[in-house]
Amino acid sequence: MSDDKAAGGIEAIVQTARHARRAGLARALPALRIVNQVGGFDCPGCAWPEGSDRGAIEFCENGAKAVSHETTTKRIEREFFLSSPVAALRQQSHRWLEAQGRIGEPVILRPGSAHFEPISWGDAFGRIGETLRGLASPDRAVFYTSGRTSNEAAFLWQLFAREFGTNNLPDCSNMCHESSGTGLTEMIGIGKGTVGLDDFELADLILVIGQNPGSNHPRMLTTLQEAARRGCKIVSINPLRERGLVRFKHPQEFSGIIGNGTELANQFVRVKVGGDIALLKGIMKQLLALEEARPGEILDREFIEAHCSGFDAFANDLDEIDDAALEHDSGISRDEMRALAELYARSNRVIACWAMGLTQHRFGVENVQEVMNLLLLRGNLGKPGAGPCPVRGHSNVQGDRTMGIWERAPERFLAALENEFGFPVPRKAGFNTIEAMHALHRGEADVFLGMGGNFAVATPDTPYVEAGLNRCRLTVHVATKLNRTHLLTGRESLILPCLGRTERDVQRSGPQFVTVENSMSCVHRSQGRLEPASPQLRSEPSIIAGIARATLREKTNTPWENLVANYDQLRDRIEAIVPGFEDFNERVANPGGFVLPRPPAERRFETFDGKARFMRPRLPTIDVPEGRLLMMTVRSHDQYNTTIYSDDDRYRGIHGNRRVILLHREDMQQLGIVADQPLRITSHFGRGDAEQTRRVDGFRARSYDVPRGCAVTYFPEANALVPADQFADKSFTPAYKSIVISLAPSDNPGAESPRA
Repeated sequence: MSDDKAAGGIEAIVQTARHARRAGLARALPALRIVNQVGGFDCPGCAWPEGSDRGAIEFCENGAKAVSHETTTKRIEREFFLSSPVAALRQQSHRWLEAQGRIGEPVILRPGSAHFEPISWGDAFGRIGETLRGLASPDRAVFYTSGRTSNEAAFLWQLFAREFGTNNLPDCSNMCHESSGTGLTEMIGIGKGTVGLDDFELADLILVIGQNPGSNHPRMLTTLQEAARRGCKIVSINPLRERGLVRFKHPQEFSGIIGNGTELANQFVRVKVGGDIALLKGIMKQLLALEEARPGEILDREFIEAHCSGFDAFANDLDEIDDAALEHDSGISRDEMRALAELYARSNRVIACWAMGLTQHRFGVENVQEVMNLLLLRGNLGKPGAGPCPVRGHSNVQGDRTMGIWERAPERFLAALENEFGFPVPRKAGFNTIEAMHALHRGEADVFLGMGGNFAVATPDTPYVEAGLNRCRLTVHVATKLNRTHLLTGRESLILPCLGRTERDVQRSGPQFVTVENSMSCVHRSQGRLEPASPQLRSEPSIIAGIARATLREKTNTPWENLVANYDQLRDRIEAIVPGFEDFNERVANPGGFVLPRPPAERRFETFDGKARFMRPRLPTIDVPEGRLLMMTVRSHDQYNTTIYSDDDRYRGIHGNRRVILLHREDMQQLGIVADQPLRITSHFGRGDAEQTRRVDGFRARSYDVPRGCAVTYFPEANALVPADQFADKSFTPAYKSIVISLAPSDNPGAESPRA
């Protein structure tokens, strides 16, 4: 373990150069010069926003890896597919598939064939349209969306699905921040954060909860560095002491090359896995005690009385909880909770940031709501330098939802869509990701269409999902590169190659740009400049329009071709439907774009009573029997979502193997496990006759600084341990972060779980 080292620094520069060189400097360097720049393209990595004062370099190490992999000079040509049976490709690792390069033309796997083969765009659209029209019901098709998709493509995708007749629109947000959206909407009337980048310049205290920005949102470290340098306190609440929050060496600063870097977090609160609610309740209970001792000095009574409901019931509920239970469940002492409460009480402006360490539990919605309760107590909402900040991990996942990628879209959106386009929009709720997994497995869905992403690798219960995809009548994937999901083909399969973010998009009216929405509700342009990797590539909007026309034919009055010929026309239609997009084309021409309305930032709450609501989440019961551990999954530093760049995780000091399980040394001693021992991991959900188990083999034990009773593995290698029906209440977010496991010597030390 190497926590004493800083994040960033010279090693980040070395890794950036290495990936750019592997991809081909002639394409990678021109792309890196304009990534996140005005007039350039939005990084396909995280959704952290850019400031108004941009430097010559506006990307991080991980963003450079994502860009370099997209700009690679390697190509998958028709000879590759003709010489590589699908069965053989399935045996390759996901990293090997990614490394083969960009897909150059549409390909099809015909029924009974062993190989993908080239197909023309017209014939590909025709095959899709014929199959969709032949379904017994539109609800037997699933339209999945990745967060890399632009606003324009996302809008067209949901438009096509709904004109076809279904709301089956699962997307990647279902697996990450759905708990945030659900929890926030219930409390403040909107499922997004309320802060902007300028609020970080004013905050007195920043809470980073269940988040590892050093690996998953590295550009956030610059913002935290600036806050730390001006004296803002930063507290990390996380089972792991992540290096990215210990110290940061900015690669673009001289001191970041030869100096020691900037210390970021002032305090590391090492909560148990799944202990966040207990910790937050403990802090808030101490706050109420401080208020009782110093009436009127701690809580923002004026804000609570004017803008909140449910406070008395919330306070009474806290009073009844036993302090010892909070200490036991969180692993944090009452004294430390009191110290945190006092720090919070001394801070006038507080931002709370969080990510999937909070959302991917059975009680993920409740986790988010306890964070909001804490913010409401001192009026840290709707004032400069304060508020909630769920940090999205994919570049436009928030924009997808804004554009209507939602299986349960609100009536006002559906009615506006119906009025604008003149077709009967279905109202029946569609499938989210979990529901889609079950529908595919049970044979209740026949067609899977994926607009980007790597569905089978990102979802839980890997064998279950793979079996469902293999049952399909047709699978269709719009993609830039090959991945594991493309090889789970069903009876027939198509891969349709699209332009990447870095590439020029030229339509009938000339060059086009698209738009994205970042984590802070800012909508801005993205325009690639590179020559497309192949003349056969089409933009995502163009591909969607082609499928829609071939499917709906004369039954549609939507001018698909015109909307794609000039994206300005498409944005005019978005403006007519989506609130906040008035004068869309004019406002997005501004260098920084524009910010969508965030009513809670003005202390306006679109809830049933017009007030922010205190909630009373239960203290979750996590039954971990003697001899078992509570495991969470994490990502490595050399990883972006399901794309794995190497087997190393240098920020955690792990090299050469991702199939590891990180354990406390005393737990290892108690369980009789030695370092590097091959282990079989069994997960346990439910009780008695209802208990479900899943198993993976060939994981190596590593001693690591994790809390006692806890364990850590990597995503997606351990996804197979999470059953498909273990998810957060209300949000359906898979419970990747609260897995009860038992360990045993491996039956087969060389075994591997389903490949990722």
